Formats: sequence, C-alpha cells, structure tokens
Amino acid sequence: MDFLKSIAIAASGLRAQAGRMRIISENIANADSTAPASGAEPYRRKLVTFKSEIDRALDARLVALGGIKTDSSDFRLKHEPGHPFADQNGNVKYPNVNSLVEMTDLREAQRSYEANINVIGASRRMIQRTIEILKS
Repeated sequence: MDFLKSIAIAASGLRAQAGRMRIISENIANADSTAPASGAEPYRRKLVTFKSEIDRALDARLVALGGIKTDSSDFRLKHEPGHPFADQNGNVKYPNVNSLVEMTDLREAQRSYEANINVIGASRRMIQRTIEILKS
C-alpha cells in the first residue's frame, strides 16, 4: 500500500507542477504585450498557490493547484511617445512580468516535475522487483 501512496503523492505533484508551468508560460507569453485599449491596464502577472488535500482511501496527503492570484506590483513604464497607447507623458504601461524571474520559476517547476517522475519510476521498479522476488 505504501507504493501506491508514494505514486499517488508524486502524481499529485506532477499535476500541480504542470499547472504551475502553464501559468508561468502564460506570464512569459504576455511579458511584452500592451493594454488592449488606450487607458486600459496591460496583462497582470499571475501567481500560483498550492493547497494540501487528503486522499482518505490511501490515507495520504496530496498537493493540488490552489488559487491563481494576480501580482499587484506596479506595471513597467516605457517612454514611447509615438505608441498608440501612450499616456499624456508619452509613457506606455507594460505587464509587471520579469522574464528572467519567470524562466527561473519555470526551471524550478520543471525540476520538481522531473523529481516526481523519478519517484514514480522508482516506485514502479520496486513494485516490479517485489513481484519478481515473490514469484521465485
């Protein structure tokens, strides 16, 4: 039963990290976008939260993607007086997304995802080895 529990925990981590990578990718895709209309706000960076869940059948604590929050930090301003969405001072608002931070977060999520895959692989190998031992 412990093998199944470890696989379930790792699988929940896979789902959570996949959701995190999806949100980070959205942030990166919108990093250089502008507001959709004059006077509107540009894309606002999204932040992922995680929550703990309990699988009563396995008696295991799992991780799940929690709420998606928006980053309330200030937008980046660039002085571009010729831009169609420039304000009266010639400044254009760009998203509060720092591509370097997003790439770092993406790499961290990717490594966590890979670690969960390794846990599942190791558990499968242990189950297979246990079956082989029981057969002999």
